[in-house]
Amino acid sequence: MFTMVFRRSGGKWVGLCLENGISGQGDAKEQALAKLREAIQSFEDARALDGSIYTSPISIGELHEFLTFEPDEPRTEQFELRAVYA
Repeated sequence: MFTMVFRRSGGKWVGLCLENGISGQGDAKEQALAKLREAIQSFEDARALDGSIYTSPISIGELHEFLTFEPDEPRTEQFELRAVYA
């Protein structure tokens, strides 16, 4: 299971996986989720073939940067945190 955070950015939805830093985006939140799942699956497939591929959870600083990347835009939306089986 993976934990993901979603936010709007430039008219798109962007999702970030907290366990490995992989991201995905789409016009709709569900599209961003689908792209993120696809990216995670590709990454996990590559790791299965090459055990030397490194992964680690993102840092608090990286999460803060993701959530505040566009500081000039007003923050009226709520962020969503999901636990997803990818």
